[in-house]
Amino acid sequence: MARKNKLTSAAAKVGAVVGRAEGTARKIAKAGAVARKELDAITKQVEDLKKQLQKTTKRLKNALR
Repeated sequence: MARKNKLTSAAAKVGAVVGRAEGTARKIAKAGAVARKELDAITKQVEDLKKQLQKTTKRLKNALR
C-alpha cells in the first residue's frame, strides 16, 4: 500500500509541474501575440508618416520652383 501512495504522490507532483509549464507557455504566447499586434500598428504609422513626408517634399519642391 505504501508503494501506491508514493506513486500517486509522484504523479501529482509531475502533473503540477506540467500544469505550471503549460500556464507559463500560454502567457508567453499571449504576450507574443500582443507584441505582434503592436508592431503591426507601429509599422502602419511609419508607412503613413513616410507617405506624408513624400507629399510634403513634393509640395515644397513645387513651391521652391
